[in-house]
Amino acid sequence: MSSDAITDTAPKRMRQGRIDAMPAASGPVRGSAAQVLRNSVQILLNSAQILADSAQLLSNRSTPLPSADPFHRPPKGFANRPAGTVLRSRKIELALFGLVPQQVSAWQLLYRSADLHGTPEVAITTVLLPEGADPAEDRPLLAFQTAMDAVTEKCSPSYALRRGARAIGAVTQFEWLLVANALRRGWAVSIADHEGPHGNFGAPREPGYRALDGVRAALSFAPLGLHPRTQIAAWGYSGGGMASSWLVEMAPTYAPELNLVGAVLGAPVGDPGQVFLRLNGTAYAGLPAVVIAALHRLYPVLGAVVREGLTADGQKFVAHAQNSTPVGSIVGLANQKLGDFLTGEPLEQMLDTPEFQAMFDDLRLGNSTPDCPLLVVQPVHDQVIHMDGVDGQVARYRAGGANVTYVRDRLSEHFSMLVLGAPISLAWLADRLAGHPATANADATVWSVIASPAGLRGLLEMASTTARVVLGQPLRPETAPAPQLRSERAA
Repeated sequence: MSSDAITDTAPKRMRQGRIDAMPAASGPVRGSAAQVLRNSVQILLNSAQILADSAQLLSNRSTPLPSADPFHRPPKGFANRPAGTVLRSRKIELALFGLVPQQVSAWQLLYRSADLHGTPEVAITTVLLPEGADPAEDRPLLAFQTAMDAVTEKCSPSYALRRGARAIGAVTQFEWLLVANALRRGWAVSIADHEGPHGNFGAPREPGYRALDGVRAALSFAPLGLHPRTQIAAWGYSGGGMASSWLVEMAPTYAPELNLVGAVLGAPVGDPGQVFLRLNGTAYAGLPAVVIAALHRLYPVLGAVVREGLTADGQKFVAHAQNSTPVGSIVGLANQKLGDFLTGEPLEQMLDTPEFQAMFDDLRLGNSTPDCPLLVVQPVHDQVIHMDGVDGQVARYRAGGANVTYVRDRLSEHFSMLVLGAPISLAWLADRLAGHPATANADATVWSVIASPAGLRGLLEMASTTARVVLGQPLRPETAPAPQLRSERAA
């Protein structure tokens, strides 16, 4: 049964709060739960020694930050090259939290992309193949956008995922556990630094440019064995869902040649201005502070406030956000109110000006229409991204003619949904890659996205993969890659 069955009878399930029609998640783990557990126990036998060795490695090995790494420097004349052109490449080692080496094939590509205004700049993507993968086999490419949610370069995937990285509090390091599940399906993966070299968290359009150009670079990079008609899927959650939204919004005009077959947008923000107002002064006030720290360099009206309209404590507030990981911002800036740091007019009055309203309009998602099917997954009681903003993003997409399957989960909250939504996200993408049509514009509000045998089976698959990640075991598929029904090799 196709994973779109979750919405074929949406009104009934919205009343019952069930998702018992959830499809079995296709993937590498087969057999009974008992067998999965036995395999996991066998893997765990070597854990103590591996972790001890990894700790010793970290004490003797570190990775330079991007600003100190010559690989990231733009070569002369790069601006004259086509978007997505690979300018430089290198093979790298990845490690969980910088500690546990991962058995995958990994490279970094420096390529030509563009910023918010279309000005040429260089960008970085980390591209991956499963351990021992044959590049001659046809396989899809997943564009995974991480929840970088920071200005500091420590949270860039090109740094945070590498062996020897020191990025405590970077969500990107936790999301490696999701990427590993895609690799075990046999997929290739591209993870772009979608915030660019300056950490422009929350900026519109440019995350799409960087991620799409990262896909272009991956398709042309010979060691991956991909080709122009390779099927492409996109996925991201929270800040990564926002970046993935820009990817699918920009794709029809910026990269129409790409064979983008579907995207999963998890808690994709919808209206950043609305999120800012809701979170200001709450336990999560650090997140809008990071947006201020990033966007004041891009929008003159916000830049003037940061330069001239903040108290000394307000300047420290912005500096803390600029230098912190997402976890550091949340912990260090909880319950802070921007209005308490202003020297001029009240916050509400300032934000109601035409200049600020124009900035918020520019940041809002949904004003361009994607042309690939979408799955949007959103917690009903999300304490960070309010459901109203995502409802509006979905409505704007549908008004433009987009095909959106929208699943809302009653029991999850923002952070648990990152994990619990992964099984249905992977299964839905696998269906699109297999050529199954998506159900048009269907809604379902369910008690839990895992409240079905298929959902629980998907979590067991993720548990098995997590054990392999933690213990540094090979991340290779145990089944054939997903069939490529609509791709063909270039002549």
